[in-house]
Amino acid sequence: MTATARSEYRVRNVADRDQIAAFLRTDRLYAAYAIGDLDGPARSRAAWALAFAGDGSPVALAMHHEGLVPQPLFLMGDPDGCRAILESTLRPRDAYLQATEEHAAAISDVYDWELPLTMLRMVVDRDRFVPFAGPVERLGARDVEELNRLYQLGFRTGFPASVVEDGVYYGVRVGGALVSAAGTHVVNPREGIAVVGNVMTDTAHRGSDYAKMVTSAVTAELLTRLPDVALNVHTTNGPAIAAYARLGYRTYRDLSERLVHRRDGGWGLMRPIREALRMTWLRPR
Repeated sequence: MTATARSEYRVRNVADRDQIAAFLRTDRLYAAYAIGDLDGPARSRAAWALAFAGDGSPVALAMHHEGLVPQPLFLMGDPDGCRAILESTLRPRDAYLQATEEHAAAISDVYDWELPLTMLRMVVDRDRFVPFAGPVERLGARDVEELNRLYQLGFRTGFPASVVEDGVYYGVRVGGALVSAAGTHVVNPREGIAVVGNVMTDTAHRGSDYAKMVTSAVTAELLTRLPDVALNVHTTNGPAIAAYARLGYRTYRDLSERLVHRRDGGWGLMRPIREALRMTWLRPR
C-alpha cells in the first residue's frame, strides 16, 4: 500500500473500554493476552489506538505497555492500519512485538527487528478438554518463594505474592519439594477467557508427565469459571505441543514474537555502524 493510501486511515488514541473490547472480540482467541490487559492489573499501563477506514469502521488496533523498555506491543487487524497507528500515534522506541508475520512485514520500514520466535496459539474449551489426573496441589501466596526458586531454573524470576493470589497456580511436590508448576498469564472473567503459562518442571523430573498434570489442573479450574482457555508454545517444542494436544488443546494460529527497534530513533541512527560491523564479521578470515 502506498503512503498516500495509508494516509486515508483515520487514527486516534482510544480509552473507552467498550470500544476497545468490541474490536478485540472480533478475534478473541487471537487477542487473548490483550483482553487480559483490558481489565487486568496492567490496564493502567496500556495505551490503545485504533485505525478507522474511510467509512468510519475500525480496521486495526495497537496496544503498547508503558514502562521500562522493551514493553509488549500488540497488533491486530489490517496490517496497513497497524502501520498507520505506529507511524503517527503509538510510537514506542523499543518494544516486544506480539503479532503475525503479516503485521511484521507491514511495519518493516518503521522498525528493525531481531530474529522472531514463532509460536503456536493453542486453545481449548469445555467440550474439548480432556483432563489428566495427578498428585497436584493448589498453590497460594505461601508458596511464592518456592515457586520463584523453581522458575529461576528457567525463564522467570521474582514473582510477587499477588501474582499467585490473583491467578491460578498448581504444583507437584516430590519429597516435599516443588518440582513442577503451571499458572496463568491473564484471567478475564468478564470476557470469558484466560491464558495459561509459566509451565516449568525441574530438569531432574522431566519426562514424568508433571507438566501435563499441572497444566491440566490449571485449565480445569479455569474452565469452571469461563468458556475459553489459551496458551502459547514454541513451534519447535514438539513434546509440549503433543502434551497440550492430549489435554484437548487445538492449534488456532501461528504467532510471531520479536524485539523491534524504531528506525527513526537512536537504533536507526546506529544502523550504518551496525551494518559495517556486520559486514566486517562476515568477511572471510
